[in-house]
This record gives sequence, structure tokens and C-alpha cells, in this order.
Amino acid sequence: MLVPYNALQQLPQDTVNNLIKEYLFTQLEDGNFSHTDETELKNAIIKCHQALKSGTLVVEYSEEDESIALRHKDNITNMQPEN
Repeated sequence: MLVPYNALQQLPQDTVNNLIKEYLFTQLEDGNFSHTDETELKNAIIKCHQALKSGTLVVEYSEEDESIALRHKDNITNMQPEN
């Protein structure tokens, strides 16, 4: 199930940022930010917020394993958000 962008805007900013950070960590080959400084991390978070707003990134909730994650829209088979 996809979470609509307007629902994300109702969450605390820290919650959304933590979700974005988790997504970014999975995008790095080595799994950590040891070679990335704080400025690069902040810039990546801003870009992810923009991608969420534009629909390039979406938030997917899995009812099966009760998890939530950011995904690129091309990696989602059902692009219909739940209301």
C-alpha cells in the first residue's frame, strides 16, 4: 500500500527524515555514511524530500510484514496510493 504524500506532511519532520536516512543508508554500497559528511547528508535528505513531493520516490507500507520504506517509483508494481 502506498502512503500519499499529503499524509507524510502530517508526520513529525524527524519521522520523515529518519525514513529518508534509512533509505539513503540502503543506497550506499558499504552501508554507512563514514565517507559522507554532514553537509552531503543534509543535501541528500533535501533531494529525497523533493523526490517524494514529485512522486519519484514513494512510501510503501507492507501490511504483510508491517514495515514501511521509501522506494523508487520504478520499483513499485502498484502505484495507487491508499486513502
